[in-house]
Amino acid sequence: MKATKVDGVYDSDPMQNPGARRYDHLTYDQVLDGRLGVMDATAIVLCRDHDLPLRVVSLNEPGALLRAARGENVGTLVTR
Repeated sequence: MKATKVDGVYDSDPMQNPGARRYDHLTYDQVLDGRLGVMDATAIVLCRDHDLPLRVVSLNEPGALLRAARGENVGTLVTR
């Protein structure tokens, strides 16, 4: 789980580009190949190599972490 200032992974910075598109699901390789800036590349590779799903959610959205922990489809899911 990664809590951040935006509600998932976008194709560009939503703070600078109001037309940025949020992804519901990505693969680790899409994150790496697209240089999407979710977190540093080493952390993404470690998640990929150990098959650890990553859920990116908003730190500022009330209840988002709890909903994600309960398995709800919140933010962006990064998997194989």
